[in-house]
Amino acid sequence: MDDLAPEADRIDGAPHPRETVHLFGQDGASKAFLKALSSDRMHHGWLITGPRGIGKATLAWRIARYMLAGGTAPEDGAADALFMDPEDPVFRKAAALSDPRLTLIRRPYDMDKKRLKTAITVEEVRKLNGFFHLSATDGGWRVAVIDAADEMNTAAANALLKILEEPPEKTLLLLVCHQPGRLLPTIRSRCRTLTCEPLSAHDMSLALDGAGFTMPPDMTAVGELADGSVGRAIELVQSEGEELYADILKTIASVPRMDRGLVLQLADKCAGRGADATYALTRSLIALCLNRMAKAGATGTAQPQAGPDEAAIFARLSPNADAGRRWAELSQVLSTRTAHAVGVNLDPASVILDTFLQIEATATRIK
Repeated sequence: MDDLAPEADRIDGAPHPRETVHLFGQDGASKAFLKALSSDRMHHGWLITGPRGIGKATLAWRIARYMLAGGTAPEDGAADALFMDPEDPVFRKAAALSDPRLTLIRRPYDMDKKRLKTAITVEEVRKLNGFFHLSATDGGWRVAVIDAADEMNTAAANALLKILEEPPEKTLLLLVCHQPGRLLPTIRSRCRTLTCEPLSAHDMSLALDGAGFTMPPDMTAVGELADGSVGRAIELVQSEGEELYADILKTIASVPRMDRGLVLQLADKCAGRGADATYALTRSLIALCLNRMAKAGATGTAQPQAGPDEAAIFARLSPNADAGRRWAELSQVLSTRTAHAVGVNLDPASVILDTFLQIEATATRIK
């Protein structure tokens, strides 16, 4: 990959997970890995799961560095055992991707089209064959990080499965995964799972501070929208996500006769060169809005507001469990439709327009 090309696994403005020194809120997953290591039943494949932006990749890199440094099980099994001084040669080589015992598989950059590819390709995964069949010079571990495993296309997934079926000795595959359900069941069955949890408000504050970000004095809305994800919180602040969510709420609130002008404004923001991040964030926030609305109807309980007049809008459009069920069903349908649309490169503005038409149609059926 060209040194100037964007990295698929990096959040703009934030330290890359392989450069991150401290990890907050994931002691449980860290201890689970160390316990497995101390049992002498070290599995070759690890599936590190949980929502985006909560530290899965940071945990993967901590594990990778630890194993490259010898991988000796600590006596007390404390999560801090995975900590490594950033001045340690192993840390520095891993951060620079210059350690020959370590490799990273992620979505490649298309130099011709000047953009990241939409999936991890089979060519990327096949690089593991050559990597794993080279003997480590010190007889130690060889480690591969795949970020994110659920971004593999079908051919890539099948190629990885073959490696998992017959892994070489002293090799470790760390699969960062946001949506395990998108993986082949046979891949999941050949990996041990480490589940990472959304961060508490306290841990999120520590993580944001550690990443060098100053959050707004009132973190209520960002905290609700981020849902325990530091990565999401950073993205929301950098991309004015609070304002975008407010616009989405305002548009949805205009039903039963949805304001076409508001819809077009949102669609236009997602169109054109350089709007990929806005398009992705808009899709994500629409899905979040529908899920929050579904929860409001299903539980009948008030949530801390993530946008202006959110509680009143949800009370009108999702007044009961039946309405909540309809919004939950729509969220699932739209998730499938938009994923397909992105995969086949449909026009972003058209996708957003269609999404709001589906929302309008659902709202008119709710009583």
